[in-house]
Parts: sequence; structure tokens; C-alpha cells
Amino acid sequence: MIEGRLTRLRALRSEDAAHHLRWRNDPEVVRWAAASDPCFGPVTAEAVALAFDTMLRLSPRESAVFTVEDAAGGGAIGMADYRDLDPYAGVATLGVTIGEKEFWGRGHGSEALRLLMDHLFGAYGLHRLELDTWSGNERAVRCFLGLGFREEGRRRAAVLTDGRRHDRVLFGILREEWAGLAAATGRP
Repeated sequence: MIEGRLTRLRALRSEDAAHHLRWRNDPEVVRWAAASDPCFGPVTAEAVALAFDTMLRLSPRESAVFTVEDAAGGGAIGMADYRDLDPYAGVATLGVTIGEKEFWGRGHGSEALRLLMDHLFGAYGLHRLELDTWSGNERAVRCFLGLGFREEGRRRAAVLTDGRRHDRVLFGILREEWAGLAAATGRP
């Protein structure tokens, strides 16, 4: 378990499937997490069960999905993951979704992402982390920039949501940038 002040990350469990099913069938969660991508949701219980069968067998050397819990109440509030971990290049791709809307805008997603960053830069010694979002998700953009990520590019008009085109915004952070932020905030 990886613990912070607001959140903790724990290993995914089979009983988390019920949360994922609810989140992925909530149009507002799907809109912000995946720009209303129909591949993210809505989904059936059977589809989530198949996905969980795979997620529970992931090798942490390549990828992992964590459950984000509220530190105060202990309940599952979201998910965080890394994937495409390349130990040779020292790179991984991250993601975070807070599915419980009452926790939106309160710092839980930012802290969960920071905990995951600290884990990957610390335990795995990676050189670079990357993630992306769509240009309409201003809350995610602020979160990523606030954690030290830099916008590195855009895939113009690559996302269609609500009948409008948006850019896919690409972000990255290097180990030395993360280390400088960690030192400035007193984190190990």
C-alpha cells in the first residue's frame, strides 16, 4: 500500500469490479476520464469481468492498476495505473480517474497521481513519465501542470466529445524535474 494524506493506493482486488462498473457507466465520469470514448463506457458487467481477469494478472514489471482509496473513510474512490513500462528506456505512461464525484476538485486525484509518480521514480528508477488528456479537461491539465508535468505536444482535433473536436494534450516529466520538486517540497 502506498499512503498519502488524502489517499492511498492499494492493489486491485476482484471486488473492485463493482466500482469500475458503476464508474464506467456514469456518463459524467466517462466524459471527463475518457472524453466520452465509447471504449471506456458504458460497459456491461461481463466486459468489466473480462477486463478484471486481465488486470488482476498484470505483471508489475510492465503495468499495474491500483485502487485509489480515501484515506479518511477507506472507501474506493478511483483508480490509478501505469502501463507500457519500458525498463530499458526508463519510461512509463500513467493514468488516474476519480470515479466518486464528491471527491472531484478536492486534491485526491492530484495526490494519487503524485503517489504513483513517487513510486515509479523511486522504486523503479524510471527516467520519464508521461500521460495525456483532452484539451477540454481543464481540471486535469491544471493537475498535471501543478505536479510538474510539462505540455510536450498536441494531437490536433484528435478527440471527439459532445459533437466537438478537441486536441489530445501530451505531457511528460523527467526524473530530474520530479527530484527538484520533491526536494523543494521536502519529500524524499
